[in-house]
Amino acid sequence: MELRQIIHKIIMPNSKKKCYKLYDLLMLIAIVVGIFPLMFRTHIKLFWYFDLFSSLCFIVDYILRWVTADFDSKHKNWVAFVVYPFTPMAIIDLLSILPVFNLLNPTFKVVRVSRLLKILRIFKIVRYFKPLEIILAVVRKQSNILLTVLSLALFYIFFTALIMFNAEEDLNPETGEYLFKNFFDAFYWAACTLTTVGYGDLYPISTIGRVISIISSMIGIAIIALPSGIITAGYMDELRNRKKDKHKNNKETEGDKK
Repeated sequence: MELRQIIHKIIMPNSKKKCYKLYDLLMLIAIVVGIFPLMFRTHIKLFWYFDLFSSLCFIVDYILRWVTADFDSKHKNWVAFVVYPFTPMAIIDLLSILPVFNLLNPTFKVVRVSRLLKILRIFKIVRYFKPLEIILAVVRKQSNILLTVLSLALFYIFFTALIMFNAEEDLNPETGEYLFKNFFDAFYWAACTLTTVGYGDLYPISTIGRVISIISSMIGIAIIALPSGIITAGYMDELRNRKKDKHKNNKETEGDKK
């Protein structure tokens, strides 16, 4: 087995061999360590070392994935190495590495941009956190159904906002102004009502407005429940399919040994 094949097996997420899982653990630690300083306003020296450690890990990981890009690509020649930097995860990897330049040379006046780019590092967890990877696989498989539900929710929000914007014409006694100053306020209220969040900053004061609010809340519960049921059912199906595949692979491995 050549060196590049060994490297590919090591960096491949959720590797079966325990020795390869150490790489996944190292990268998870690097991600957590890289994100941790973003939870504080103050900067201490320890955070600088955290950033340096995580950035070095990300740079090495990016290089290793680039030199083994042909193993996971449909292109099995030099094209795979040209295409790889433009794949979604490779772009996220590269953007998460860029803050290291600000770390090594403070003269770059992009501190705020640097912090925002560091937030992208959390997306790298997708590779190494199996439950999240399964959820994303389910979302991809059920994308058409979920997009239909999303379209239904957006249409209902728009429809309810339009009704409420024209129905709620009473002035707010506390401010002496209309409850909804513009259509965006009505759209915001409709979204909060549909999701049953109910911040309480905007609420109807007329009888007809309250009736509309009640109906919207009841229908909103049903619409919001749809994607939850779809994802839950898809998650269970994905787990069963993966168990079947694992059991099948184990039988094939045992057969090869015999």
